[in-house]
Amino acid sequence: MRIFVITKRHILIAAIAAAIIITAIVVAVSFTSGSATAPTSSLTADASADNNYEMTVLAGTKKELPVYSVDRNDKKIALTIDAAWEDDKTPFILETLDKYDVKATFFLCGFWAEKYADKVKEIYEKGHELGNHTATHPHMNTLSADGIKKELDDFEKLMVDITGEKTTVFRAPYGEYNDNVIKTVRSMGYEVLQWDIDSIDWKEERSAQTILDTVLPKLHDGCIILCHNNGFKIKEYLPTLIEEAQKQGYEFVTISELLLDGETYIDVNGVQKAK
Repeated sequence: MRIFVITKRHILIAAIAAAIIITAIVVAVSFTSGSATAPTSSLTADASADNNYEMTVLAGTKKELPVYSVDRNDKKIALTIDAAWEDDKTPFILETLDKYDVKATFFLCGFWAEKYADKVKEIYEKGHELGNHTATHPHMNTLSADGIKKELDDFEKLMVDITGEKTTVFRAPYGEYNDNVIKTVRSMGYEVLQWDIDSIDWKEERSAQTILDTVLPKLHDGCIILCHNNGFKIKEYLPTLIEEAQKQGYEFVTISELLLDGETYIDVNGVQKAK
């Protein structure tokens, strides 16, 4: 049996070897840690780049909006009347507007204008504004840009035949729109209009008082009111609506008169404002 005698020299050699091993381990760990932090920095940079890209994309693709109301402080408001069905109440509407010296904007459909061409001419000659409500009252969101252009162009051919002039404002049937609709329509030179006060007079169950209670409290400078020429209770509510609005100091003007001149923008609530 061999006996190993541990001397001071052996202890020194072992200590040196241990030191070398520990140093190697520290270096290896440091290298590994350094390698691990590199991807982290890269990911951070990539995330920052992605965030910047996302912000740029979102800013460039914000939703297009029509004009729901106008930022004014002069008590001017607009009464708009969509005409797509029937004509039995239109004479009363025109008489009422004459009585109170009110000018309104009528958004007409092509098939209505063709059927009631004499009425279109009368509306125009009385100084009311005519607006494009398409030729056939389609769901605009389902149409291509060419389909949208055809709807508006076909309507304008009728207007030129009847009044000699084209219209400059547009309202989409059913109030439906998307970016394609708004961009296409504006590229044709129209402003796209909605409303911020809806009479909902197309519902037969709504009484005249219910309609007035809906509309009158919401009146404000630059508002746009939606009515229909065949509204079930329009004969009952329209005179009172006009009277009460005028008592409050409001002046009814056409949409083109309500819209602001010069450089404007439309905020996130659909309010047209001056830049």
